[in-house]
Amino acid sequence: MARETLTPPQIQPVPVTEPELEPMYRVIIHNDDVTPMDFVILVLERFFFISFEAAAGITLYAHFNGAAYVQSLPQNEAQKRIARAHFAAGIEGYPLRFTMEPET
Repeated sequence: MARETLTPPQIQPVPVTEPELEPMYRVIIHNDDVTPMDFVILVLERFFFISFEAAAGITLYAHFNGAAYVQSLPQNEAQKRIARAHFAAGIEGYPLRFTMEPET
């Protein structure tokens, strides 16, 4: 009986590509004369997951300087968190405002 020659299957290498990262954006909080500081701190803690101490520092910096850097996030995440913060402020009748700008 003749032996059959087995040939190994053809393996095609899969090219390795780096995942495309979403661009990062800086979240900025703006001071206003209406929103209470304790509410601002609560929003920073709840929606941006910042510790009480850091949130208080950011709030005071914005109060005395007009605006303060909050954190850098991927664009989509920054938009979501800002929208939630604006919604919560709107429910309470506060004009709390966040903006975002591309990181350079």
